[in-house]
Amino acid sequence: MAILRMSEIRSMGREEREKKLSELRVELMKLKTQVRAKGTLENPKKIREIRKTIARILTVQKEEELKERGEGGRK
Repeated sequence: MAILRMSEIRSMGREEREKKLSELRVELMKLKTQVRAKGTLENPKKIREIRKTIARILTVQKEEELKERGEGGRK
């Protein structure tokens, strides 16, 4: 799965972000299971990339939530 940039995430709709977030979490679980079972991965950097992408999505969601409430967010 490709790395999503912040601009790409911001351009997504809320439902699309939720769907992508659940897909990434499932993929992360699968990769972690592979590590526990086999001990190695083909591309160990992929776990880090997925974790960072999940964090980016959650950050954008939090920004939008704060913006809706009128408490600031990104300027």
